[in-house]
Amino acid sequence: MKFFIDTANLAHIREAHDLGILDGVTTNPSLMAKEGIKGEQATLDHYKAICEIVDGDISAEVLSTDFDSMVAEGKILAALHPNIVVKVPMIKDGLKAIKYFTDNGIKTNCTLIFSAGQAILAAKAGATYVSPFLGRVDDIGWDGVELIAQIANIFAIQGYDTQILAASIRSSMHIVKCAEAGAHVCTCPLEPILGLLNHPLTASGLAKFVADAEKMKEIMQEQA
Repeated sequence: MKFFIDTANLAHIREAHDLGILDGVTTNPSLMAKEGIKGEQATLDHYKAICEIVDGDISAEVLSTDFDSMVAEGKILAALHPNIVVKVPMIKDGLKAIKYFTDNGIKTNCTLIFSAGQAILAAKAGATYVSPFLGRVDDIGWDGVELIAQIANIFAIQGYDTQILAASIRSSMHIVKCAEAGAHVCTCPLEPILGLLNHPLTASGLAKFVADAEKMKEIMQEQA
């Protein structure tokens, strides 16, 4: 399973990259605004900066909701770098835009997926990725991980090439569950990724290792 980081924060992107596990980045207008990125040119320049750090797919979201405007925006975004993936909402005109982009060699990420039916439509239109929002599905009393598993099963049966990009991840356990459910990619902020490092037995084992190492140093110094 690939790891994407869901942020526009360059420091967090660099930190995830330096861990050696980062495969890509997802962003949206809200994340850009959180970093104080305002205006079209500033946004485009920020995408370029991200592409300079990460050698992997970078999802850049269109702001429009009609076909013609989404296509126009998507062309501008895709021209920034070969790794740009145009992020398009799951709406009727969004499906049309995904079909257009696919026919013209532009990668797409269909966002705001909340059902297997929506995922099927996006895959049929040729989406590179579908992004089920499992955390938000959990919020309304459904099972977000089960949705990932359902989509994965359908895609395997039908032979769709579209990759499942698990989004709206809230915890480190979500990441593990998505891997078990068959997600091809998970995207989340840096914190849940770093949370995978933690285990109480690792902490206690490391403490014992450090203590034993100090004792060994003392013995070696006494023998010198």
